Amino acid sequence: MKRLTILFLTLTTALVPAAAQQTDTEVTVHNDRSGKDEVIELPEGMTYNADSLLHDWKAQKYLFPDTACANPDYNPPFAPEVFQERLRRIPAVMEMPYNSIVQNFIDRYSGRLRRSVSFMLGAGNFYIPIFEEALDYYGLPLELKYLPVIESALDPMARSHAGAVGLWQFMLPTAKRYGLEVNSLVDERRDPYKSSYAAAKYLRDLYKIFGDWNLVIAAYNCGPGNVDKAIRRADGVKDYWAIYPYLPKETRGYVPAFIAANYIMNYYCEHNICPMKTAHPITTDTVIVTRNVHFNQIAELCNIDVAAIQSLNPQYRTDIVPGAVKPSTLCLPQEQLAAFIELKDSVYNYRADELFTRRSLVQVDETEPAPSGKSGRSSYSRSSGSKRSSARSSRSRKSGSRSTTVRKGDTLSRIAARNGTTVSKLRRLNGIKGSSIKPGQKLRVK
Repeated sequence: MKRLTILFLTLTTALVPAAAQQTDTEVTVHNDRSGKDEVIELPEGMTYNADSLLHDWKAQKYLFPDTACANPDYNPPFAPEVFQERLRRIPAVMEMPYNSIVQNFIDRYSGRLRRSVSFMLGAGNFYIPIFEEALDYYGLPLELKYLPVIESALDPMARSHAGAVGLWQFMLPTAKRYGLEVNSLVDERRDPYKSSYAAAKYLRDLYKIFGDWNLVIAAYNCGPGNVDKAIRRADGVKDYWAIYPYLPKETRGYVPAFIAANYIMNYYCEHNICPMKTAHPITTDTVIVTRNVHFNQIAELCNIDVAAIQSLNPQYRTDIVPGAVKPSTLCLPQEQLAAFIELKDSVYNYRADELFTRRSLVQVDETEPAPSGKSGRSSYSRSSGSKRSSARSSRSRKSGSRSTTVRKGDTLSRIAARNGTTVSKLRRLNGIKGSSIKPGQKLRVK
């Protein structure tokens, strides 16, 4: 215990005067243990350009600067005691101690990352209620809602250099272990609701292992194996600040960044950071889709921008809701959802031949090329080839033309797939210019 106390005191006192070098991806702090400066990697959520975060449809439509905000670029200085007192006042069960490393991250959020903080304060109106709902469901500390601030800067489409995706930055194996579907068509790591509940379950399981929330979020960043290894190297002490020197570079800054994120999201006014103003978002609802439907089909018949559909359904990677694979949810504004339900059959059929080009049945051309006339082929080869050709001709003559009757719900593409032909051939055989057909109609398919 004495060792822990000494280490914590060195972090809170001797490190305070250390000058920190600010870069885009890392920060330099003084390590009193070694007596040297050391480089800490920043969490990737702290390296994103604020302008890139504003490209999302939600941000463009519902977030805008507060032009009435005074002194937006002045960041007043405060004594260390002020930061300590403010951290103590945050309503949290998790430890949020103050030291120079934490101060370094607070300075970054209140200085270089002011515009990103302004964006996140506005975007938090979209996402933080979802985070709180999931955390509360599993009985976890609600201050964990700021973990995506350092993970993704509240960008549901964020992707790290290591391949972590979404607001909570799930790696693929962990995502699948916690029930998130990831394939070529769907990536539920981008789904704010499903990923938040998966993250809450994961955090709950990590707490069962470590019993300390700072160790939990360290393990969330670098994996429980690396935290276990650091604990063993620190003589079995289960305290983040004791195992700090034995953690990977990014994880050394992860807990301080989390503490700083909690600080800045609570005390932004004291640093003259103005949240982006948020317009009241539209009311949305979901419907279960059991057939494939393209975003362009919905956009053109239900009068909604494709960008809006993409923003409301970020889990679909190819602008297709794969309802034919399994029942899938579609989220739309209520007005457009009502239109979709009313026009559902028309939406499914609209431009289907153009937008869904994957073939479900392919005919193989078995016609052999004509003989080249070159010498050297055996009489047996010529004879057998002739016999095969004759047999095919005979079969072709026997087969003749063929027709089918249009069923309810049929489209040209569906009939073509069922009969091993193409839409263009159906149109040519039946003198059809558009896609209009009706049940009971006879169509030539051959």
